[in-house]
Amino acid sequence: MDKIANFCLDGITPEGKAKRICIEDFLDKGKYIVIYFYPRDNTPGCTKEACDFRDNMERISEYAFVLGISPDSIDSHIKFHRKNSLNFYLLSDPDKRIIKLFEVWGEKKMYGKVREGVIRSTFIISPDGEIVKFWKNVKVKGHVDKVISELKSLIGE
Repeated sequence: MDKIANFCLDGITPEGKAKRICIEDFLDKGKYIVIYFYPRDNTPGCTKEACDFRDNMERISEYAFVLGISPDSIDSHIKFHRKNSLNFYLLSDPDKRIIKLFEVWGEKKMYGKVREGVIRSTFIISPDGEIVKFWKNVKVKGHVDKVISELKSLIGE
């Protein structure tokens, strides 16, 4: 599989602090990195997905760090983080540089209309920076359980 290049984005820590966050900060720590791309803060599907990660963080954190990435601003992320008591990283990619790098920007059909946007996707990155699994066009219901199952499989549980 492909290795990811280091990248840095402004973001929010699990504690709610705004700071510059770089992918290399998570590498070689013995854990995987789950990067999930989502369209927009405070929308029904994105809130459900974020809350599902939040509610399962105890099951995930021994295996992986979780980073959610969307084109929303830091101010939007701060409100989303606080409103939903999120306990993982949110990164802001307003120019869609990383979103496009991961090839998760494209045409989507919603309510019968075609438009461009973030294609809900999740990537698992190994501790040495290799993409070991990814899902595109994610359906929110049950997805976090699939991520946890894959993490357990990767570490041999």
